[in-house]
Amino acid sequence: MLYPIELTINGEEFRFNVPANWRLIDLLRRDLEMTGTHEGCGEGDCGACTVIVDGKAVNSCLILAVEADGCEIETIEGLADGNDLHPLQEAFIQEGAIQCGFCTPGMIMTSKALLDKKPDPTEEEIRRALQGNLCRCTGYEKIVAAVKAANKK
Repeated sequence: MLYPIELTINGEEFRFNVPANWRLIDLLRRDLEMTGTHEGCGEGDCGACTVIVDGKAVNSCLILAVEADGCEIETIEGLADGNDLHPLQEAFIQEGAIQCGFCTPGMIMTSKALLDKKPDPTEEEIRRALQGNLCRCTGYEKIVAAVKAANKK
């Protein structure tokens, strides 16, 4: 059985008919080909699939698409303005916070949700916000530095 849902994704309205068991990440990656949202663990432990739903950073592998009905969703694809990168994207590049890049979209979306709510977070607040995002490459120092640098922009 398919269920009708309506979503706003990166400012654009969409209507879908989805199976009850489809997760939000399935809809984003399969139907919309928004492959910037990465699936890592599929269990909500790694944060690679983080998107912003109604202003809150969430693991898109843990939310059913039908639960997102009527929500406003931001993905990594919606941050840049044409060729102009979002300040967080620029800061991640400038601070060397990107290595393999697998965790980067989730880290950036989590950081954006934090900065949207608290424009001048402390280092402790940044680290607390990023707790649900795993990175095996950077050691987190450069990621924290990137969030601090983006805050200044």
